[in-house]
Amino acid sequence: MTIRITRRLGALAAAVALTAGTLAACGDSGDAKNAAIGKDGSIDFSKVTLHLGDQKGAGLQALLNAAGQLNGVKYKVNWAMFTSGPPILEAINAGAVDFGYVGNTPPIFSAAARSNIRIVGAFDISLAGQAILVPKGSTLRTAADLKGKKIAVAKGSSAHGHLLSVLKKNGLSLNDVQPQYLQPSDSLAAFSAGKIDALAIWEPYTAQVEAQTGGRILLDGNGYTNGYAFAVTSKKVLGDKARTAALKDFVGRYQRAIAWADAHRPEWAKLWAQQTGLSVPVSQKAVDRKVTKVIPIDDTVVNSEQQLADLFSDAKVLPGKVKIDDFFDRRFNDLATTSGKAATP
Repeated sequence: MTIRITRRLGALAAAVALTAGTLAACGDSGDAKNAAIGKDGSIDFSKVTLHLGDQKGAGLQALLNAAGQLNGVKYKVNWAMFTSGPPILEAINAGAVDFGYVGNTPPIFSAAARSNIRIVGAFDISLAGQAILVPKGSTLRTAADLKGKKIAVAKGSSAHGHLLSVLKKNGLSLNDVQPQYLQPSDSLAAFSAGKIDALAIWEPYTAQVEAQTGGRILLDGNGYTNGYAFAVTSKKVLGDKARTAALKDFVGRYQRAIAWADAHRPEWAKLWAQQTGLSVPVSQKAVDRKVTKVIPIDDTVVNSEQQLADLFSDAKVLPGKVKIDDFFDRRFNDLATTSGKAATP
């Protein structure tokens, strides 16, 4: 059986394929810092463009549309589709993208590379869909059974952190398994073809694997990793008054969209299914297991991320130690404490 990730989604897996979904006719905003700010300090949002990164596992654009949060936006938006979090952060560091939503691990790898990223928002996601799966009929029953096995995982993804934690807590290391560093579309194809023994992945891929291959969750993320995801921008964007104001409004809109999705799960699942090409039952299962809460960036969040970063450093996956606190920026925390009720430009 071949997993139908749909080849159009496989095409989206090309790291930076620009899509047409925009709020208005899109174009380069030019020097937004100078052009958008009047002599009196007022901002002309019609001269501001945000370049946003999206991925299938997030469904950022689809969710904002479904929740009606793209209505009435005065700044322009360009969208780019990526395979996973790491390439989004690479694009942010390069200045090609202004914002992305990623899991708990990609920022750690970016921080280790002394990237230009800044984390401006935090979210807590249920860990039931963060999973290590094995094929139907597999004899693997415990974490210890992973020893010597081929395990597909996207390097630098939240699944990578989950896998590393599972191994460490069960007396194993990456040297005891055979990691196969693959992006989601390739790892799903390898799983379907029987070329790997296990797959570390996240929603909606987890639900997709279960439905289309009979794959079984060996371990989910509970007890192994945090469920954090992050809104990420760059230091350069935060140095631009106009784009920072637009970005704060956008993050607030996204937070309100998350609240909408939790209150309208069946409706959101149907719309997400249309966007991804997945069946509604698969999408519904993923939505139910991917419950997300907006949280402020606080010491609990930072300390948990530091522990995850240390896990990668201790495993020699990253060179040296990473001081993750240097990459957090708490200026948007008021959005989280007011349920994302940001003022609209």
